[in-house]
Amino acid sequence: MNQTWDTEKYAAEFSFVYEYGNDLLKLIDLTDEHGRRGIDLGCGNGVLTKSLADLGFEMTGMDASSHQISAAQHNYPQLNFIQTDATDFKTEEPVDLIFSNAVFHWIDRDKQPDMLKCVANALRYKGQFVFEMGGYGNNRLIHQELEQVFSEYGYPYKMPFYFPTIGEYASLLEKAGLEVRYAILFDRPTPLKGDKGLEEWIRMFVNNPFRQVSEKDREAIIRRTAENLRSRLYKDGIWYSDYVRLRMKALKRK
Repeated sequence: MNQTWDTEKYAAEFSFVYEYGNDLLKLIDLTDEHGRRGIDLGCGNGVLTKSLADLGFEMTGMDASSHQISAAQHNYPQLNFIQTDATDFKTEEPVDLIFSNAVFHWIDRDKQPDMLKCVANALRYKGQFVFEMGGYGNNRLIHQELEQVFSEYGYPYKMPFYFPTIGEYASLLEKAGLEVRYAILFDRPTPLKGDKGLEEWIRMFVNNPFRQVSEKDREAIIRRTAENLRSRLYKDGIWYSDYVRLRMKALKRK
């Protein structure tokens, strides 16, 4: 993943990313008496790290983005945050919980086993791994339209995300020594802020495919994509993103 974040804009216009993560907290077994040491993997600005700390966990937030870590440290100076790569991290001692929201789809498919190996190594026996990511079909309309418009402007469109099925990701978890206990793939059409909500969504989250595109063509492609999707993703004065989420829980095997 090579993503640069505008943390202020992210918090102001796309707070739904971590706000929806509050529902994911319900999958955590709070009756587990083995311990309360946890990691928020891909913690972003630290909002959910703080929520986990409020549940009684001794949390460490980890993120690859220096901008997000700086924002998290500013927001919650009482908590511990570390800049590190999710595909290459270690802990001094096993932890009881690893939590992650809206992160793993940013990691390339061929790097997923490395990340899951780190997770398994960091968890104690029967430690909880609770996460949500983009699932199969996530933002399909948006990415299909971007691919079409890129082609019209003479550019290839390389899909920048990994959106697996339940079966595909369950297999990766099992191979890493993690036992699946819960899995669901579900649609979550998500309202976007502002009259240009979809254009701003593309600017925030779809950076890598545009690295080869001129600034003039970039803006034209974004506008054309939004125009073409208006009939499908703009309803009653509100733009929507066609999210599909994969939510899972696994436990560390021996």
